[in-house]
Amino acid sequence: MSIRALLIALWIPLTIGHTNTAHAQQQRVVDSLIQVLKEELPDGKRALVMMNLAINYEGLDSVKCAQAYRQAVAFARRKNLTYETGRIYYNESFPFNFRGNYARAELLRDSAMWFLNQSDDPDAEFRRAQVMDLQGNAYRDQKNDLKTFIAYKLKTITIYEKIQRWGSVLTGYVNLSMAYKDMHLYDKEKEYAFKALAVARRLNEHHELFTAYTFVALAYMMNEQPELAMPYLDSCELHYGMHPDARTNIIYHTTAGSTYVKRYEKDSLQQHLVKAQVQFERGQAIAQRYGIRNSYLDMRLFLARVLTLQGKFSEAQAIIFPIVDELRARRETLYLPMALEYMAYWHAARGDYNNAYTTYKEYRTLSDSLSNERNKAYAADLEKKYEAEKREGQIRQLEADNNLQQITNAVLAGSAFVLLMLLLLGYRTYRQRQRLQVQRIRELETEKQLLATEAVLKGEEQERSRLAKDLHDGLGGMLSGIKYSLNTMKGNLIMTPENQQAFGRSIDMLDSSIKEMRRVAHNMMPETLLRFGLDAALRDFCSDINQSGALTLNYQSIGLDEAVLDQTAVITIFRIVQELVHNIMKHAAATSAIAQVTYSAKRIAITVEDNGRGFDPALLHNSTGIGWTNLRSRIEFLKGRWDVTSRAGEGTSVHVEMDL
Repeated sequence: MSIRALLIALWIPLTIGHTNTAHAQQQRVVDSLIQVLKEELPDGKRALVMMNLAINYEGLDSVKCAQAYRQAVAFARRKNLTYETGRIYYNESFPFNFRGNYARAELLRDSAMWFLNQSDDPDAEFRRAQVMDLQGNAYRDQKNDLKTFIAYKLKTITIYEKIQRWGSVLTGYVNLSMAYKDMHLYDKEKEYAFKALAVARRLNEHHELFTAYTFVALAYMMNEQPELAMPYLDSCELHYGMHPDARTNIIYHTTAGSTYVKRYEKDSLQQHLVKAQVQFERGQAIAQRYGIRNSYLDMRLFLARVLTLQGKFSEAQAIIFPIVDELRARRETLYLPMALEYMAYWHAARGDYNNAYTTYKEYRTLSDSLSNERNKAYAADLEKKYEAEKREGQIRQLEADNNLQQITNAVLAGSAFVLLMLLLLGYRTYRQRQRLQVQRIRELETEKQLLATEAVLKGEEQERSRLAKDLHDGLGGMLSGIKYSLNTMKGNLIMTPENQQAFGRSIDMLDSSIKEMRRVAHNMMPETLLRFGLDAALRDFCSDINQSGALTLNYQSIGLDEAVLDQTAVITIFRIVQELVHNIMKHAAATSAIAQVTYSAKRIAITVEDNGRGFDPALLHNSTGIGWTNLRSRIEFLKGRWDVTSRAGEGTSVHVEMDL
């Protein structure tokens, strides 16, 4: 059994397909939750029921799922339910993470942690540890940073132990065992598998014991000690089926089958292969029943390997070859190397070292690792057999082809083939150069458009700054001087009461004009933005909106004080937030809104949400309004991406991301 194959099988997250029965059951849960929401409920319970409704929509309707999460968040925040808001944000991060929108998922996790930190609920510490668990998983899944992943796991396990959440402690130890397996630190893998077993024995539940025994057996198998793995696999059988779980059951069958194959490799007893075949067939049946395609492919390939070792080449071929053809057609590079490796084994077992070597070379090209010595030795052995077979073929050919004319024909044919290959390579190079030239022209056109946009935006901001300065220093000074002169004149004039009242009203109107002029100048180019930076300017802007009473605007920033941005980017980002908020005030008829600006790893993320009347986002494609046009130009200038989510009567959410 290939160690690499087993690593792939156990580290790929399982995705269980929903059968019609599962969909129907999930729909019944949704219907029952909708009925519950029609009843009178305490605010905290209503928020959690709304959250569960969104969770159950995840596998049924993504649009209703997003809508349900927005409604749950809006309700929980309106009621100041910090604990429930944190839990809703935590669960909302899962669908974004599944769709690959990692930046939005990270923002939601940060929001969840922020609200949970404000909560004094007794369960809040456990929920904060769950958020940290997800953050650690992100380092493993998105950055392949296992060291940081391990650091997060150790920290969360300490919290789980303190609050006596032993099921979560067991899961943490299992995850650490798997991480050390991927780092080829098999002694550490075994250490944490035994820690998981100690916790499982403390809990004394069938499912936990079955899980822990499985991973201890896996650790012994990875340490090339299949004999020591067997007692733990026998213990698994005592708890098998007591608490069925597709993922753990498949890992168990994979480990058991692989252990029997390793025992066969040591003593060559066919009975081990028979038992391995049974395990892989049972795992295949589970994967097929639950629609777990990745695990189904694993089990099929493992089964083909066992059939090859048994000499049942036709049966093995019927499995391997269709899988390789399918993976090539679908261009699935993750599983194709493993399938090619097994195909190479199949060719080699039949004595066809020529095809074995060719297939193995293709496998090596696609494979991301050939680090273990066993694979290197196997490759060297194949190369030797291939070269030996090649030399024998050449000798036979020379002995058979004594005729000089035949040798000359072979040389000419070879020369023609080489010439044809050179022509093909030359044509391919020519086509590649053409594609690169077209691509370069497009890049230059895009760069030209961006430069033009930059010039327009810079000119616009310079003109705004000049006008603001002229208004403040020029017209503002003149109006203030007029007010001073009128006040001086008032003391020297003798006026009737009516004239004094009219004079006073004129002074008040002049004061109002000076204030309005200063407000316009401030909006055109906020002094705070130039003196104190983006975060302070946005906080000032949102504070002014709140004081005006037109809208309740909640501003949040994460990491923005650490951002190092040039002046053009700072002004552009400020204008984007300003334009989004002004659009809410003009068109949304909203009572409250939230503006979030996050900076992380040289990436700015902006989210502006409101509870207004909403609209159809498709209308934006044909919009010619100055506001949306300016907004789109500024986002494109910073090479950003944006997404608008809105429905009539349900508010609007605009999310913008920019790499700086």
